Amino acid sequence: MNRFKTALALLPLLCSPSVWATTFVYVSNAESGTVSRYALNEATGSLHWRGETPAGGKIMPLAASPDGQHLYGALRSPPYAIVSWRVTRPHGDLQRMAVTPVAASFPWITTDRRGHFLLAASYDSDIVTSNRIDSQGRMTEQVTGKVKTGPHAHSVITDVSNHALYVGNLGTDRVLQYAFSDDGVITPLGKGFVQGEKNSGARHSVISPDNRFVYNLAEMSGTITQFRRGADGSLTALKRWPNAVAKRYNLQHGEQRPAGYSDPTPRIWAADIQITPDGHFIYVTERTSSTVSGYRVDKASGELTLIGSWPVEKQPRSMAIDAQGKWLIVSGEKSAVISSYAIDPASGELKRVSEARAGKGANWVTLIAQ
Repeated sequence: MNRFKTALALLPLLCSPSVWATTFVYVSNAESGTVSRYALNEATGSLHWRGETPAGGKIMPLAASPDGQHLYGALRSPPYAIVSWRVTRPHGDLQRMAVTPVAASFPWITTDRRGHFLLAASYDSDIVTSNRIDSQGRMTEQVTGKVKTGPHAHSVITDVSNHALYVGNLGTDRVLQYAFSDDGVITPLGKGFVQGEKNSGARHSVISPDNRFVYNLAEMSGTITQFRRGADGSLTALKRWPNAVAKRYNLQHGEQRPAGYSDPTPRIWAADIQITPDGHFIYVTERTSSTVSGYRVDKASGELTLIGSWPVEKQPRSMAIDAQGKWLIVSGEKSAVISSYAIDPASGELKRVSEARAGKGANWVTLIAQ
């Protein structure tokens, strides 16, 4: 009887969201100059706003260390810098550790898979760099690798082995390929690039969990190109899929958008691409239509089949998928909220389940499992 009473007493606590696994969600707000903090309930997908952290400038790309102990953010207003924060438990608050000056404005940052280097791509300065991260988790001023890319480097990712880098080079319609050494040196791999379709604007890429394929999203055409990785890490283009929403929204071919760009014509303006941890589904954002489109990935060939497209936050630049592949979090640069979407494990379809307030110019979404 006493055990039964004890179980009844604990029932409200066990049903409380606070006891379920929580993922920390961080969203950079370019106009507010802050990083918003949230808790994502892994059981329900609900988002709970937990505060703002001042960044000290126009904060855009974010990157988490592989162990989830640190968060990095790139300031894109002068003086350019990378901010290093420690992620504190149990609530995911950010403790500033260092503000490290850098020589360029970076629209993309990430860490290598060991967490020893911070990798960055500069659209304006046409470079990709590698900076050492010290034993305390702070990015340092020590540059271990720097390469000139040609016009408008927009992203850099590592392969699963951590020995190859792939760079979306928007201005040349190329995906660049580099070897990455254990001491952070970057050198060309093979001929150094694989050419994409003309005026497509190679932007962001993801790699399949089995390290077999790279998928690149083009900003101006909105197409997804699949590349096969060779034994040495070099790429070969296999197949291309058209933009999923251009016809529905009557979108014309996109154009590069320099400062002061103004054009009333609705144009393709693709932004981000993400793949689920199991490699079963790929999602891409399109900013003009404010949509996310989803694709099923064939296990053997890596080919894509369109699942559908869904309206999301206005002008979605970034999104992220949790470690379990259950939830997709989307921000909108012109939205007052961010939202979470349930990923159907069988079909890959999305269902909006929760929202929380966002700062101005909500930009990059990064998740850290508690």
